[in-house]
Amino acid sequence: MNGPDRRSRSTTADVLVVDDEEDIRELLELSLLRMGLACDAAGSVAEAKTLLDSRRYRLCLTDMRLPDGDGLEIIEHIQRHMSGLPVAMITAFGSIETAIRALKLGAFDFVTKPVELQALRELVTHALKLQSPTAQPAGAGGRQLIGCSPALAQLRVQIEKLARNQAPVFIHGESGTGKEVIARLIHALGARAAGAFVPVNCGAISPELMESEFFGHRKGSFTGASTDKEGLFQAASGGTLFLDEVGELPLAMQVKLLRAIQERAVRPVGAHAEEAVDVRILSASHRDLAQLVTESRFRQDLYFRINVITLRVPPLRERPEDIPDLATHVLAKLAEREGGPLRRLSPAAVGTLQQHAFPGNVRELENLLERACALCDGDEITASDLDLHPTEGLTHSAFNLHVPDDNPEADSDDERIRVLRALDETRWNRSAAARKLGMTLRQLRYRLQKWGMD
Repeated sequence: MNGPDRRSRSTTADVLVVDDEEDIRELLELSLLRMGLACDAAGSVAEAKTLLDSRRYRLCLTDMRLPDGDGLEIIEHIQRHMSGLPVAMITAFGSIETAIRALKLGAFDFVTKPVELQALRELVTHALKLQSPTAQPAGAGGRQLIGCSPALAQLRVQIEKLARNQAPVFIHGESGTGKEVIARLIHALGARAAGAFVPVNCGAISPELMESEFFGHRKGSFTGASTDKEGLFQAASGGTLFLDEVGELPLAMQVKLLRAIQERAVRPVGAHAEEAVDVRILSASHRDLAQLVTESRFRQDLYFRINVITLRVPPLRERPEDIPDLATHVLAKLAEREGGPLRRLSPAAVGTLQQHAFPGNVRELENLLERACALCDGDEITASDLDLHPTEGLTHSAFNLHVPDDNPEADSDDERIRVLRALDETRWNRSAAARKLGMTLRQLRYRLQKWGMD
């Protein structure tokens, strides 16, 4: 049966299927019809372009290899002439490099041959949600980017674009720049907004428990496993899994993570079979993953798999014009939380903040303003209330230094900042913080006790 005849059966949705193998076209069309979707079919690049230019569709599924070209030409055609149309690539099993090229060109997602119908249904369902009238507007989930700088405006455009596909995104930025906020925005603005957003700090999980935390376990699989437990992948199925500080993953776990991402399936500890999972992977780190690959501390194949698209988050010192808006937002939140007066910054205080390097970025600004609110007497925060001396003149590189192993007695302001930053990044998991700092847990406890912070 030809395309127009199939279209007459249903008007709920239109999908263009492009494949030169008639049996695959029939399989895809039948599967889509069972979902209540009507289809057109094309067997070549030229035929597909003719249909795309003459009719409107909500989704395009295209094979990679076609008699007169390849599916990448169709993706490029759609990006030039109808960029709002989701397009997914059908590629041969094992051609992950081709799929990644398609994602970088703007494809929504991909499926491999032989096509698994469950994976196809999940892809189609997510793609059609992009144009659903119930899709969440910008700023969904109560998250937003505060500021009006050109750098932030460009970041907003990138976020909105990335929300419209399923490509793995690596968010690179210094600590405190708001990488998780950005990941939540990508999730909330995309097709998976109704699913779960599951964040995990990879540096805060004990290596011995990582496999169980990520993939779950079966009752009795190890000492203490008194019940079945689902892992982070299962919890995020249908939604987004955010791997924060992914550079902290040990190599053994990187191998298992790579397989889970490639196969879209996990095997719980103690289980005999794998379980299919449907997650989008977003990851982040303040570290240079390419450098870690060079040092053989991060697997190159995993690096290429999670780093399909890199999103750089500018540090606060590169956008000082955003500081007044950010400070107003933070002070309003503090007043609401504490039930106190709404404080404001004096012009001199604003100028002082805009000249500060902010090695801790937005997180440092929040902490600094909270401290200033506690110190100031009136409703206006002055430059003297900010007390910037402990971090004045520090650069970002100061935070990348490790505490020397041969000097456990060191007690400088720089060291306190490094320790506090490591504790903040690991959500005060002292064992994980000690590993990040290159010291023993005993050495970290000694410092905290000495500083009255234990």
